[in-house]
Amino acid sequence: MSILFECEYKGERYAGFDKPAPGRTQTLYRVSDGRLQAEFLAADGPEAVIASITAQAEQITVTAGDPELRYLPPLLPTASGNALLSGFMRTHKSKFDTEPSEDEEFVAPNWFFKGFGSWLKMPDQTLVVPEKPVALIEEPEVALVYVNDDQGAPHYVGYTFGNDLCDIGLHRENPGWNPYCKLCDTSIAPWLFLDEPPQSVTGQVTIERDGAAAWQGKFSCGGDSLYFKMQDMADHLFTYPAVRRPGMVNYVLLGADEASFHDGFRIADGDRVTIDVQSHDVVLSNVIQYGGRPTTA
Repeated sequence: MSILFECEYKGERYAGFDKPAPGRTQTLYRVSDGRLQAEFLAADGPEAVIASITAQAEQITVTAGDPELRYLPPLLPTASGNALLSGFMRTHKSKFDTEPSEDEEFVAPNWFFKGFGSWLKMPDQTLVVPEKPVALIEEPEVALVYVNDDQGAPHYVGYTFGNDLCDIGLHRENPGWNPYCKLCDTSIAPWLFLDEPPQSVTGQVTIERDGAAAWQGKFSCGGDSLYFKMQDMADHLFTYPAVRRPGMVNYVLLGADEASFHDGFRIADGDRVTIDVQSHDVVLSNVIQYGGRPTTA
């Protein structure tokens, strides 16, 4: 399975195609902002994109863990800011009383606007939430990534994983306040899996308080766990012209299973939430900060 990531190193933007191992060197390929989006639109599949970049781009070698190496949300167009983060609610089978049937008419689940692409945070960055949330919930989710061409047609390029942190307590007080409840930072993994959306995704959440584990729980968020078909949800979303703006990158969250909130746990200011996507060897770990100004670390 091919993986792509983007990063900044000494003020320049690079791409890589393998996950770094601690203390090992890795090869990076210099790319301009938007180069990868253009490659995906022009090439016939991810292998062609990798071949084009590795054959043409300037190469450097760095050591994993170099303090000047900063990972970026995959394919985020930082110059134009033309990216949208959104998602679907109540998509898991665990939240329904019956199993879906093949002949059941598709009725789209609720959708939410989470933020602009530039609002995304990397693992180890602080996630800032409102000053007085009612009750926070971590939400491990699959994030599908699409690039729109010059006519606005979306092209699926791969998937990654995110933590759709939100204030579920506020939502439960009044579902109409859901747009407010979503105004919490979102963490996303830098690794873009260049493959079809995953059917089986499993892992574990650990929430630490004062350096010790305060809550742990398992989760699943692949297609096998969803009540709705991923393709049906995506097809419905892209019937709306607002998300088909030319050149836009869409990060689409597919919903989460029950989590710490449903077990009676409440996330506190300063807690560290670690989402270990064990099936895909991906870890997102972020400290939660109540209120204050958004931070970058």
